[in-house]
Order: sequence, then structure tokens, then C-alpha cells
Amino acid sequence: MSATLKCEIIPVTPFQQNCSLVWDPTTMRGTLVDAGGEIERLLERVKHHGVTLEKLLVTHGHLDHAGGVADLAEQLKLPVEGPHRDDEFWIQGMPEAGRNYGFPPLRSFTPDRWLVDGDTVTVGTMTLDVIHCPGHTPGHVVFHHPLSKAAFVGDVIFQNSIGRTDFPRGNHADLIRSIRQKLFPLGDDITFVPGHGPLSTFGRERASNPHVSDRAVG
Repeated sequence: MSATLKCEIIPVTPFQQNCSLVWDPTTMRGTLVDAGGEIERLLERVKHHGVTLEKLLVTHGHLDHAGGVADLAEQLKLPVEGPHRDDEFWIQGMPEAGRNYGFPPLRSFTPDRWLVDGDTVTVGTMTLDVIHCPGHTPGHVVFHHPLSKAAFVGDVIFQNSIGRTDFPRGNHADLIRSIRQKLFPLGDDITFVPGHGPLSTFGRERASNPHVSDRAVG
């Protein structure tokens, strides 16, 4: 029987990206979703909660979401799952992006498992659904745990905002479609953890988000 997940949100990097430490309270096995950097700080929080990491999950290939993945995976011998293969060019470009943004040296990596729409990932006894949500990046994925009524959405949607689409291979129409056709149908009561900023619910954003609400989209 799947448990209801536990989570601590740990903002990392100068971009204050919401890395999520997610664990199954039944087994105390967990994952880091979007380990963008500040590895020692992340590991301190893992130790604080008594969690045993079993894998790393990645929503998309931008440096503030994936910059710490290679080092963590190597240090702890952890498999990496996600994102979708269409973000491979972003992951391979992280060392150059890191230099451009003044980050510490970053390493690219190849996930142990690329994810596609309809896949599932496990954390302890919990099973999370994988939803491919292109738009911000072409290979962006979202992790949804129905029992917990929770979703980890990366940079697809935020409280009162949506992800940028002016990056290479971004697509505004794809992003709106991802949110409206893939995320909102999950339910108004789903709380989501965005890549930056405060939590919200799909119901709140469907009602009032100026970019993607029912009124805004017509």
C-alpha cells in the first residue's frame, strides 16, 4: 500500500530553485527532485530527516534544476531518472551554461532512465506518475502522486505565473496545452511544488492565473 509522501522544500542556487526532498515515511527511503546545487546542504537535510536516498529525479535540464545531479549521483552511487530525452541538449550544455551564469563548475550527465509520458517512478513504496509537459523546455516532465494530491511541476507553472518559453525549443502554445490539458485535469485540489516561489493548487491557478486561467484562455 502506497504511503502519503513527506517533503521538505530546499531552495538552492542563486536562482532559489525549489529542490524537493521527498520520502516514503513507511520505509524512510527517498529522492531529491531537481538537485540543482548546494549538495552539502541537501545532504544535511537528508541526514536530518533520517532518509536514505535511493535515486535522483529531474524535471528538466536547466542548470538550476540539474546542476548538482552528476556529483550527487557519483558520490552516492544513485541512479538518475528523468527528464524526457528531448532535454538532452540542455543537460549536455550545462557546463557552458554554468560558466555563463557564474555558477561553480557543472558537469553534464546521462540519466539512467529517460522518462516518457505515462511512465511511473517509485520512491520506497510510493508510485508517482510521470507526465510529459513540454513548453518551458521540450523534455520537461512532472511527477504526480495521486494519493498525496501532490505534484512536482518544475518550471511549467507557478503561483500566478507560468514558465518562460523564450529559451531554445521553448513553445508557448505547448506550455498552455500542457497545463490546461495535462495538469488541470488532475484536480483542483492538487497542491503543486513549483520550481521557484510558493506552493499553489491547480484549482487556484485555473481560477485566477492571468496566463492560463479559464477566463484568460477563454
